[in-house]
Amino acid sequence: MPVIAAPVGSLRNLWPHGEAVAAAAVGKAGSICTLSTLTGTRLEEVKEAANGPCWFQLYLVGGKDVARKSIARAQESGYAALVLTIDTPVAGRRLRDKRNGAETLINGTWTQKLLYLPMMVRHERWFTSFCADGGLMEFPNIVLDGGKAMPYADIAQQLQASAVTWDDIPWIRDAWHGPLVIKGVHSVEDAQRAVECGAEALVISNHGGRQLDQVCSTLEVLHEVAPALQGANVEILSDGGIRSGLDVLMALATGAKAVLIGRAYAYGLGAGGEAGVTKAFDIIRGEIAHNMRLLGCPSITE
Repeated sequence: MPVIAAPVGSLRNLWPHGEAVAAAAVGKAGSICTLSTLTGTRLEEVKEAANGPCWFQLYLVGGKDVARKSIARAQESGYAALVLTIDTPVAGRRLRDKRNGAETLINGTWTQKLLYLPMMVRHERWFTSFCADGGLMEFPNIVLDGGKAMPYADIAQQLQASAVTWDDIPWIRDAWHGPLVIKGVHSVEDAQRAVECGAEALVISNHGGRQLDQVCSTLEVLHEVAPALQGANVEILSDGGIRSGLDVLMALATGAKAVLIGRAYAYGLGAGGEAGVTKAFDIIRGEIAHNMRLLGCPSITE
C-alpha cells in the first residue's frame, strides 16, 4: 500500500482518543501511521493500539530539551522513523479558522465561545463525546519543564519560538537512532540539502496548502525534485492534494516512492471512527487497483 497516514494534529478533537483509533485502522490497512507531536493522545497509547509500523513527527516546540524527551519516548516505544517537519517557523494565516470560529473556541473568552453553543447543540453526539473525552485537550507528548503537558492554546507562540534550521539536524541525529525523514521540502535546493544531511527519506509537502497561500502544488515540485535526485540514496515521498487512487498513481509515476494522506483519513475518522478510517483506505486502495488495470500496470513498481 503506497499510501501513508500523514501526521495530523488534534485528531482527538474529531473522535475520542482519535490518534489511537486511527492508528489501529491504518495498521489493518497495511500502511504506516505517522503521529503528530501536536496530538492529544500519548504516543505510547498510540503505538500500543497500532497494528503496524508507526513514525513519530517532530516539532521542536518547547525547545531542545523538551524535544529530546519526546524523541527518547518515541524511541523506547518502538516508533520506526522520526519525521522532522521544517516548514513551520510560524503557523500560517489560516483565515478559514478565523471565520469558522476555531480560533475563538480555543483562545476566546467564555462569552465569545457561547456564541457557538447553538452549533454545538446541533452536533450533540460529537459534543457529548468530546466532553466525555476531556474536552479541550493538552499535548501529552510535549512535556514542559515541571512535568506539565503543553496547553492547547500555546501552539502558535511555541512554534515561532522553536523554528528548526539545518543546524539542528546533527543534535537530532545524535538523539534519534534510526531513519530520519525530513518533511516540508519544497525546492530542489532543500531536497539536495536533506540528502547531504543524511536523511533516509524526504517528504515534498506544502503542508496541505495551509501555510503559505498560492504556493506551488507538490506535484509541480515533485516534477523538479525527482530527476534532480536520481541516483541519490534517499526515498522521495509526496504529501498534499491526494484525494483519490489516481492521484496516488500520478505521484508514483512522477517519481515518488509513496504518498502521505491527511484530510482523506481525518474526514473518515470524524465521520465514523475506526470504521471511517478503514473505509477511506478501502476507497483509495480500490481506486488504485482499478486505475492500474486501466493503465495496464500489474504492479506498483511498474
